[in-house]
Amino acid sequence: MQMMGAVLDHFRSSAWYYLTPVLACAPVGVFRTYFNQYLRRPVRRLLPFLDPFVTIDIAAKPEDYSFSYQGKVKSSDAYAEVLAYLSAVCSRDARELRAEGAVEGHTFVLSLREGQVVADDFKGVTMSWSAVAEEKTTWRGSGRCCRLTFHERHRRLVVDEYLPHVRRAGEEVMFGNRPRRLYSNKKELSYHSTRDEVWSYIDFDHPTTFDTLAMDPAKKQMIKDDLDDFSNSRDYYRRIGKAWKRGYLLHGPPGTGKSTMIAAMANYLKYDIYDIELTTLETNSDLRKLFIETTGKSIIVIEDIDCSLDLTGSRATMLPPPPALDDAAEAGYDKSRGNRRNILTLSGLLNFIDGLWSAHSGERIIVFTTNHLDKLDPALIRRGRMDMHIEMSYCGFKAFKTLANNYLEVEAHPLFGAVEELLRDVEMTPADVAECLMPSKRSARDADACLARLIDQLKERKAAEEDKESEAADAEEDDVQDAAKEEDERETEKVPSKSKKDKSEVASKPTRRVMTNGAHTAGATGVSVSTSTDHYLS
Repeated sequence: MQMMGAVLDHFRSSAWYYLTPVLACAPVGVFRTYFNQYLRRPVRRLLPFLDPFVTIDIAAKPEDYSFSYQGKVKSSDAYAEVLAYLSAVCSRDARELRAEGAVEGHTFVLSLREGQVVADDFKGVTMSWSAVAEEKTTWRGSGRCCRLTFHERHRRLVVDEYLPHVRRAGEEVMFGNRPRRLYSNKKELSYHSTRDEVWSYIDFDHPTTFDTLAMDPAKKQMIKDDLDDFSNSRDYYRRIGKAWKRGYLLHGPPGTGKSTMIAAMANYLKYDIYDIELTTLETNSDLRKLFIETTGKSIIVIEDIDCSLDLTGSRATMLPPPPALDDAAEAGYDKSRGNRRNILTLSGLLNFIDGLWSAHSGERIIVFTTNHLDKLDPALIRRGRMDMHIEMSYCGFKAFKTLANNYLEVEAHPLFGAVEELLRDVEMTPADVAECLMPSKRSARDADACLARLIDQLKERKAAEEDKESEAADAEEDDVQDAAKEEDERETEKVPSKSKKDKSEVASKPTRRVMTNGAHTAGATGVSVSTSTDHYLS
């Protein structure tokens, strides 16, 4: 022991006591330098064999990072789409959840709490999702992110197929959770107007569906099948090189359900509606600006297009002549806005339907309505622009049965036969039929009273139509008689003039009279006879 203490005392007093830590650390620094220069790359190549899993972090945007540059559309939030996609998986498998209110609508989005892990299967491959905190929070981050973990051999599948699938599915979930919207364009537009400055909207809560729409069931099914084909044909439209859009022209008399059809289409596809009032627009640029600020999965509607603007006839005569300088004030010239008169043209509308801008956003339906199909320019409604023409006609018996089921909750009734017989002869719109089936007094809302009221209305219209037809027939007969009378008068006027001409020719020549019984006397000037029958000969 004394000897060990002496050795330690000697060691402390020597220089080795101070050089030993330096000599011990020197190999560490040398090894680190050698490793960085010669061994790092080979070791990194061996890491997949040691840890073959890859992670991808999808971070959330901060709360105040919601601005967009003027004139640009906001980018979608990938983090929100991932949360929406995982919401169903989390509600089924995770034990510790976080519930956040959806950005739009009244639903909740369920997400993972930090440290929780859920699995998702895609094409037979299991992906792991977990909620983690960002290691380094920046001004563009919020500290929250979803981490995707997968095996290295599935890298291409994840990058090329799975992540796009997650975003598309999440977008559909977000779109399905939010309420439908009905947009209308504002009057004052400028080139730098943002979406909120171009469109105003309200929540679209119209109750009409195809089940309650008064139309022939076969025709309704045809329209539904066409809408399904369109909404599920994204890849098909891209393969054939055509913009993912479709046009529908609804035409028919007022009250036949054109606006109701649009509501049923929006509810069936869960699309927003953009209602464009053309009379508030001044130039083709205004129309283009409106179109740019619309989104996909929407229906763009122009109702009563034949009445909105002078868009009929020849495209060369669309615009009125410019006002004279002295008449500028009377023509609505506004010095504050410059010389901007209404120059919205048919050509601009055609470009809006199927020009270069028509491919913007995709998955869009364009609907025109009109009461007078014959007044529209053929170029506006040809196939390719208005792909499907739907005639909204008067109420038939099958449409009546739908209305009776809606309003009276009856599918059969003894009076249905009388109604069917009358509807064959009488033209009555579904709106008028519905009005008969929905009286103002609740006490009179039984089926017998409503159907009797409808039958009375149909009989009155039938009688009125018969009277009108009778009057028309009488008027036509009177016209025929008047025409015949005028013709007789014209013929009568021609006959006397011809007789006078003949008499004048006879008077200028000597005549003789011949007695039918054979007795006659020749004379220089004529023949004097006593007979009952005379013939004038020249």
